[in-house]
Amino acid sequence: MTISMYQASVPRLANVLENLSKILDKAQAHVDAGKTDLATLMNYRLIADMYPFSKQVQIACDKARSVVARLAGMEVPYYEDNEETLAELQVRIARSVEFIRSVPPELIDGTEDKEIVLPVTGKETRYKGMQLLLGHSMPNVYFHATTAYNILRQNGVPVGKRDFLGNP
Repeated sequence: MTISMYQASVPRLANVLENLSKILDKAQAHVDAGKTDLATLMNYRLIADMYPFSKQVQIACDKARSVVARLAGMEVPYYEDNEETLAELQVRIARSVEFIRSVPPELIDGTEDKEIVLPVTGKETRYKGMQLLLGHSMPNVYFHATTAYNILRQNGVPVGKRDFLGNP
C-alpha cells in the first residue's frame, strides 16, 4: 500500500495539534488550581536562547498551516502572534486544525516533486514537496510541539507520553 502526501500530512499534523490542545487543557487546569502562574508559564523558556512556551505553540501551528497551504498551492493563512493566555492559544490551534482539515486531498496528493521556494533565515531555499513535508515541516512541528510539552512538564503540569501521542 502506498501512502499519499495527503495521508502523510493533514491527518498527522492535525493529530499533533489536537494532542497539543488537550495538553493545554491540562495546563489550564494546573493554572486554575494555583499550581503555576499563567504569565510565568506563557513566557517560560527551557534555555535562555530558546523561544518561550507561547511562541513554541504558535510556531507549531504556523508550520503545520504553512506546509499544507504550500503543498496545495494556497495562500498561507497568517495569524498575529498576540496570544497571552492558554485559551487564546487554544483558539489558534483550533483555527489551524480547521484550516488544515479544510484542504481537500486532491490539492495535496501528487505534490511529491512540486518545487516550493521558502525564505529560510532570509535566504531563498528550494524544496521538493516531499522534502519540504518530511525533511523540514514535520520535524519543525514535532520539535516545537515537543518543546511546548517539555516546558509544561518542567513547570509541573501532569502530562506524559500518552498525552503527547494521544490516539494516533
